[in-house]
Amino acid sequence: MTRYVAPIVVFAIMIAIFMIGLGKDPTALPSPYIGKAAPAIDLPRLDDPASRVSNANFAGQTVLVNVWATWCVGCRQEHAFLMELARNEVIPIYGLNWRDRREDAQRWLQQLGDPYIASGYDVDGKAGIDWGVYGAPETFLVSAEGTVLYKYLGPLNPAVWEREFEPRIGTPLGETQ
Repeated sequence: MTRYVAPIVVFAIMIAIFMIGLGKDPTALPSPYIGKAAPAIDLPRLDDPASRVSNANFAGQTVLVNVWATWCVGCRQEHAFLMELARNEVIPIYGLNWRDRREDAQRWLQQLGDPYIASGYDVDGKAGIDWGVYGAPETFLVSAEGTVLYKYLGPLNPAVWEREFEPRIGTPLGETQ
């Protein structure tokens, strides 16, 4: 009898674990930096390697830091929406071009438009690692005080913006900050 009960108990435990997992958001990979200072970046600019992009560039304003790359399918999906945010001046957007080829990234922005105030060029991915990046695209909301308020993994779009970002910054799409 015990020989039949043990597999049933194990199976019931496994079902309970799977049911708990089904209730979780698969896009939610929390950042250890939420509520803490944004990790320091100091990278050459994508468009001008002699200039730098650092946290000092966005100090004193709430900004998005968007991790992107030309090889990233989701980055292409969200690009038009980032252009809309930039065009409407909803929030300043800084880019972190991650593990990419400079020439490819520059060509991408020339062809599709450049929504970024500036993009740092993170060729070796070290800055992305410091920020806890799992993959592109990822977008961080950073406060004027330099605190990471939120991290979103995946392509941005109007529905995501309305649901996840507007409540945190209080600026509806189409209005300036």
